[in-house]
Amino acid sequence: MSSRTPARAAAKLWLVATPPASGAQLSPDASASPDIDAAPQTQTRARRPSQPVLPTPALDDCELLAAMRAADPNAATAFHDRVRPQVERTVARLLGHHDADCEDLVQLAIIELVYTIDGYRGDCSLDAWTSTLTARVVYKQIRQRRMERRIFGSLDPEDLLARTPPSTDREAIARNTMHRVRRHLEALEGNKAWTFLLHDVCGYDLQEIALITSVSVSAAQTRLVRGRRELHERIAADPELASRIEQLEGTT
Repeated sequence: MSSRTPARAAAKLWLVATPPASGAQLSPDASASPDIDAAPQTQTRARRPSQPVLPTPALDDCELLAAMRAADPNAATAFHDRVRPQVERTVARLLGHHDADCEDLVQLAIIELVYTIDGYRGDCSLDAWTSTLTARVVYKQIRQRRMERRIFGSLDPEDLLARTPPSTDREAIARNTMHRVRRHLEALEGNKAWTFLLHDVCGYDLQEIALITSVSVSAAQTRLVRGRRELHERIAADPELASRIEQLEGTT
């Protein structure tokens, strides 16, 4: 095996697996022949060009949040458009792009963001805060529906392998290995599996995971350590899987 632990190598496998018209000046008919004897025509005064309507400058994140907290009705659409892409990416990453509940959870997450906007203190970027709150909504809904294991069953192999180098043999090995790792994750206790996935695969830190899962930072760390250890033991007891992970690590 390589120097990396099998659990960390397994996590890496998941990662290799976004002009107004102005007034026209009126002129005499150009086709008419000039007649010097004709009475002079009264010239029509040119209309003054209309001023172009300038777009409203986009608000930066601080201004947008201030407008939302002030209940500015014009800020609602801008806030929705600002956070929705990050919400969609987070839900899709946790559940897979084809999960039937994705759209519902996107809507629930945006509502949660609006209700908790006063709790955002600027300690992190707006995108990071949005991602953490969205993950928390997903976690709560999955647990309420007793669907803890769906997070593993719904992940799309094509999504996870989107950035895999174009090698048919490597893709086949990675896809098969991912399915075997997923089976081992499904065998872990739910909280440990979730913590491992959130930290090692999705990149949330322990403080964010504590917020997502509603536990202390120390509890999140304990779950992560134990989950990693158990996954390591399961992979070590599966020689074929351990060999495939080593093979994939040797080609990166």
